[in-house]
Amino acid sequence: MSNKRIGFIGCGAMGSAMINRFLNNKKVLPEDIMACDIKQNHIEELKCKFNIKKTIQSKEVLDFAQTIFLAVKPQDMPVVLEDIKKDVTDRHLLVSAAAGITISEILGIVNSNKKVIRLMPNTPCLIGSGMTVLSPGQKVNEAELCFVKELLESLGKVEVLEEKLMDAVTGISGSGPAYVFTFIEALADGGVKAGLPRETALLLAGQTVLGAAEMIMETGEHPSVLKDKVTSPGGTTIAGIYALEKESFRGTVMSAVEAAAGRSKELGKERDEEG
Repeated sequence: MSNKRIGFIGCGAMGSAMINRFLNNKKVLPEDIMACDIKQNHIEELKCKFNIKKTIQSKEVLDFAQTIFLAVKPQDMPVVLEDIKKDVTDRHLLVSAAAGITISEILGIVNSNKKVIRLMPNTPCLIGSGMTVLSPGQKVNEAELCFVKELLESLGKVEVLEEKLMDAVTGISGSGPAYVFTFIEALADGGVKAGLPRETALLLAGQTVLGAAEMIMETGEHPSVLKDKVTSPGGTTIAGIYALEKESFRGTVMSAVEAAAGRSKELGKERDEEG
């Protein structure tokens, strides 16, 4: 893309994390970022911390930048889109990080021939270890998609998928960190029950989950293969796995993903019914 300037409308936790990671990874220069947020003190903090341009007027962001990240809460998105629709032109690329808001919903407000990319990031993006899935609208060209994908790689792994798969993505990577946090907490509780101090049990649980995940990513081996390498005949690990399977551990996790994906679909339908 010829214009590397980017704008942010909404600079909460995810918007601030994007700015931080983009700059740290030298994907863009501070003078090429302009941020807008209704909280003026928040914008002042970002200006002082990152030396970016700031404004409280969304129109200024659209005048300044070609690529506009909409990092607002889903319930705030309709108001934001109504506010900017008269200023969105054919040169703009809108990148939405609002969970559950579809491309068609955005286009329904700003105009059906505009360029939109929908994102589904997750909370580990805040520390650069996230998983972001993006879906481009029909008007987005390859250069624009590559530009946004390269920016988002600062936050962790990035995958491009069809938008129809976004509900399933929500069930796994969007909601998934909460499942893992719950598992780590349960693992640590088990350690405490077995006699470990709480801090030690939490350290062991957290590092074990981190290490296991990294083994999958770095070796490329299937989880079942790695599991079998730890599981000795008649040993401690198979006893633990048997206990998990008796309580339908895998089936429960699959049900959690299915429930979250289903709820994501329901929320979309509810918004459609509301108008």
